[in-house]
Amino acid sequence: MRWRSPVRGLVRPDDFIPAAEETGLIVPLGEWALRKACTTAAGWAAWRIAVNVSAVQIKSGTFARSVISALAFSGVPANRLELEITETVLMDESDLVLKTLRQLRDLGVRIALDDFGTGYSSLGYLRRFPVDKIKIDRSFTRDIDSRDTAAIVRTIIGLGTQLGITVTAEGVETEAQLEFLQKEGCVEAQGYLIGVPSKASDINRLLKSSATIRQSG
Repeated sequence: MRWRSPVRGLVRPDDFIPAAEETGLIVPLGEWALRKACTTAAGWAAWRIAVNVSAVQIKSGTFARSVISALAFSGVPANRLELEITETVLMDESDLVLKTLRQLRDLGVRIALDDFGTGYSSLGYLRRFPVDKIKIDRSFTRDIDSRDTAAIVRTIIGLGTQLGITVTAEGVETEAQLEFLQKEGCVEAQGYLIGVPSKASDINRLLKSSATIRQSG
């Protein structure tokens, strides 16, 4: 998602999302993004779609209904939707937040914990609410050449394996990083080495090309 301001030009999400959260506009904006993502992904066979979610959205009291509505409107099965939340969501131990997340998980929606390892007490969150995926923050991937950082990454991957939680590494930009992660048993990765942010139309062409290659093979 990008904002093309007539005054400031292209504004990155890191700049406008905090303002949207502060004003409450993130709720309708997030509802639109969720429905748009699900509608687009409806034509992507069985591929899963992941959508970032703000803590403000979950605390709004209407988020579960928004998710159910987006799935019904698009026809996408719940198990193809993955919601990415940050640790700030789980820092709030309110009944509303936990009830909302459990309700969505009961529907079959997957919950991923984004930027894992950067919060105050990541392990406590896993005990409080079992997630389906943890995503290693890009800051760890970037410094993976450091012995200490490599040990942290190795520990996170091992933790995910022991708990039966999928682990995804963010920010993979070099072959050396990918090789290390694969060697340690990390089964998913994302970053510029693998793919760059793209328009839905570009993804559609990529998926069609991939399907053609599989059929000809």
